[in-house]
Amino acid sequence: MTKDLTTSEVARQNVLNNPYALSQLEIHLALGGLEFEGETLFTKVQTAELLDVDERTIDRYLRNHADELRSNGYQVLKGKALKNIKLAYVNDTDVANIIDAKAPSLGVLTFRAVLNMAMLVTESDRAKAIRSRMLDIAIDVVAERVGGHTKFINQRDQDYLPAAYMEDSYRRQFTDALRDCLAMGDHKYAIYTDKIYGAVFCENAKEYKQVLNLASKEKARETMYAEILTAIAGFEHGLAVELRKQSTALGRKLKPAELDEIILEAENNPFLMPTIQDARVRMASRDLGFRDALHDKLEHYIQTVPEGDFERFLGDKTKSLEEQLSDPKTLDVLKRLKDR
Repeated sequence: MTKDLTTSEVARQNVLNNPYALSQLEIHLALGGLEFEGETLFTKVQTAELLDVDERTIDRYLRNHADELRSNGYQVLKGKALKNIKLAYVNDTDVANIIDAKAPSLGVLTFRAVLNMAMLVTESDRAKAIRSRMLDIAIDVVAERVGGHTKFINQRDQDYLPAAYMEDSYRRQFTDALRDCLAMGDHKYAIYTDKIYGAVFCENAKEYKQVLNLASKEKARETMYAEILTAIAGFEHGLAVELRKQSTALGRKLKPAELDEIILEAENNPFLMPTIQDARVRMASRDLGFRDALHDKLEHYIQTVPEGDFERFLGDKTKSLEEQLSDPKTLDVLKRLKDR
């Protein structure tokens, strides 16, 4: 999947949805604009000048990408809002040539919408330079807020530790069931871990570690988001229960082919499908947005990283794993999980 801002709406929105990158971009780019009712606005004339293009070019992009630009702050001022902005700048000679006192409406772009426009315009070297600066700052902001590396950004989520703890508990139930109920050698643990991974997110452990460029001794699950761990836990719990149930009913250990059939049925179970689909979307989207890692087998699940995820993983209230483990509230949650 391309990360070219001019062609990928997902790539554009992943920059625009990051409030920490936007605040730094506003400082470093210093594009100017009109201050109005607590917001920085740019007229179409100003936007054309900033990007060194004709105003007709701006109009063309506004037509061709209307929904996207509106969602990122383009609006047409009329009535009271138009009257107020005219009054605010009526004596400003520098603004007189860009706000027509007699115009019945005025198209304006927020700072976010101007960045959006700069990502779209291909006819301008100035827009290209802004795009390059945008990407540099967005990457730097993420790296700075997670301490230099995104490999374990998943662990900054307050839901990570409870999910990891719960998954570990269900993992033991599943491996115990494999030991007691599956007629196969010890290599079955690695094989059926891969089969669960394949059912949940379409990759085996080796493939997953290659996508994230993990070292051989680094544990894949320590890099997984809470939702993926929860999906795996649900799969493991269901398989453990079904394994013991069928083994008891048959009065013997199951054969690998019989367990494979159970996994296939579970993968297509309508009750599990929403959880699996959600896990795939979150893994594919977040890893591309935060880690610049593309899961080829999940490419069609990629969506824009929502604004809430930037707060969830980069926000001022997020904590490293070490900080969470020293937090009494977190320890209380883990104790309740242990005592279930």
